[in-house]
Amino acid sequence: MKSFFFPMTQLSVNVNKIATLRNSRGGSIPSVIQISEIILDAGAYGITIHPREDERHITKQDVFEIQNFLNSYNTKITKSGAPKKEFNIEGEPSERFLNLVLAAKPDQATLVPVKPGEITSDHGFDLKNKTVFQTLKPMVKRLNEVGIRVSLFMETGFEDYPLVKELGAERIELYTGPFANAYDKSLEEGLSCFQSYELAAKEAHKLGLGVNAGHDLDTNNLKLFAKLPYLAEVSIGHRLVSQSLVDGMDKTIKDYLRVLSQGNEV
Repeated sequence: MKSFFFPMTQLSVNVNKIATLRNSRGGSIPSVIQISEIILDAGAYGITIHPREDERHITKQDVFEIQNFLNSYNTKITKSGAPKKEFNIEGEPSERFLNLVLAAKPDQATLVPVKPGEITSDHGFDLKNKTVFQTLKPMVKRLNEVGIRVSLFMETGFEDYPLVKELGAERIELYTGPFANAYDKSLEEGLSCFQSYELAAKEAHKLGLGVNAGHDLDTNNLKLFAKLPYLAEVSIGHRLVSQSLVDGMDKTIKDYLRVLSQGNEV
């Protein structure tokens, strides 16, 4: 059978958990900047953060320290011809978050629905809800105006994807919690669930939308999920950082990149 190759899916590492560990004790240890540098030196494509309003992990100060770090890091590496590393900021569609993003100027803003008291993001946007759509519309427009790529956190119900396009977002980020849960139970359940993601990715691509993904992906379930058609980027935090406590961050990043590279050939 003939093989086809697609560009390798990029790995953006969410460093929220590093900030959580630091905040649990106070002070500056572990350093979010130091760990971010190790992550990028190991080959990751970018850094992701989700600065929540309660600052339980990433703080407003962190946002700008990471921005300055990435600017310096990119100045250094691009002189040698290496590709630029990206900055992705996730957050709720609010005036607070919009102002923060406009000031930090990341490469990508991933808009995520947030509900009070949640531990982590656990659902995508329902764009058929007119209030949700109207809340997102001016925010996406403003981010587009200043050249920040917009991604919307979505589930596999692709009936909403034309509305993503109508809003002006360039990408979706598929919420992969259901897939990870299914894969944890068995490979068979993972394969069954994966089919809905395949269909969603293909429908998004038909509309000209880029496809990102994230939530509880790891080096086990990525053996399957890395084969998702048109997968541009995965954003991974909790499971990656957890694995790094056993294997070390450098090895963990390289293990993730190795698994992602296996998804290139179909």
